[in-house]
Amino acid sequence: MKISGVDIRPGNILEYEKGIWRVAKTQHTQPGKGGAFMQVEMKNLIDGRKTNVRFRSADTVEKVRLDTKEYQYLYTDGDKLVFMDNETYEQILLDTDMLGDEVAFLQDGMEVTLELYDERPISVQLPDQIEATIVEADAVVKGQTASSSYKPAILDNGVRVMVPPHIASGTRIVVDVYAKEYVRKAD
Repeated sequence: MKISGVDIRPGNILEYEKGIWRVAKTQHTQPGKGGAFMQVEMKNLIDGRKTNVRFRSADTVEKVRLDTKEYQYLYTDGDKLVFMDNETYEQILLDTDMLGDEVAFLQDGMEVTLELYDERPISVQLPDQIEATIVEADAVVKGQTASSSYKPAILDNGVRVMVPPHIASGTRIVVDVYAKEYVRKAD
């Protein structure tokens, strides 16, 4: 499906220069002279390269539709992640590089969504939020509770997040996986 350069939105998957790219950021610019354009920051889903491209409203680009399939994370084998297809019980091995920093948030038995292009996995989507336990949290500084200050804490997966002062070590919290931020205390 072809779309205009100014209709590109973050999250779109585009076919550009014989590659498959995910749009990370867009900025619409209308200079005083000349036509409007969309400044687009994209990441190649095959090799991980990043690029910035300027699309004018007259430019068209091919929007790609990816197939998605539910998988379950089983375990890590060296630098490979093992996932199981929920329908066929077939196992698939993927490089840890495909997840980047989010690999730390993988938990045994976690349901993930694999995005496939021509039957080939090109990205893994984790749930937006997960529960984790705080293993280390700084002590509250007296007088700091009046303001909305946050303190550093380390989760059981080794990720560092900022949490409110009342959260202590051993507390289960809900964390936003992609922003790496505290959301709320777990129920």
